Amino acid sequence: MTDIATQDTAGGEAVLPTPSQTVGPFYGYALPIPDGGNIAPVGHPDTVTVHGYVYDGEGNPLPDALVELWGPAPDGSVPTATGSMRRDPASGGFAGRNGLEFTGWGRIQTDADGHWVARTLRPGARGGNAPYIAVCVFARGLLMHLFTRIYLPGDDAALAADPVLRRVPDDRRSTLIAEEQSPATYRFDIRLQGENETVFLEYQ
Repeated sequence: MTDIATQDTAGGEAVLPTPSQTVGPFYGYALPIPDGGNIAPVGHPDTVTVHGYVYDGEGNPLPDALVELWGPAPDGSVPTATGSMRRDPASGGFAGRNGLEFTGWGRIQTDADGHWVARTLRPGARGGNAPYIAVCVFARGLLMHLFTRIYLPGDDAALAADPVLRRVPDDRRSTLIAEEQSPATYRFDIRLQGENETVFLEYQ
């Protein structure tokens, strides 16, 4: 933040403005969670893999971004189970997920190539929305985190009727729809700026 120059009462000299600085990134210290992308219960039949890259405005991958996911259960219900960040009662250290409950939430740090991977359950539709996974992105240079959605392809009618997608221009709608690579694997790249910039949402 740049402060307005003030008058030094002692020497009579003007104090120069504080130079602006980019905040962060500080994410690598405390926010990453071991196995944060393993959201689906072990062996669950509705497990899908969603992965992709986070790119900056120049098309460079970001090795220190964080991607948070929230998704409903396959029946469309909002999970109420706890356990995404279990702590050891004695040491306070991270104890991992229990592997049985579906909390719907995960946090993944991108690797050195800007890549992230999550194993979660295929989301079900809620209300008049097509099935989607909510996304929050933290990255260098962002003073505020960004929100977007991952829609899974396959149901063209549901996608066409989705109230959010209907408000997005046709030529940008594809930035919210994952690419199916196999029946249970999807790719979703997040572009913060520039060509094919991901559509980000503002909640009021």
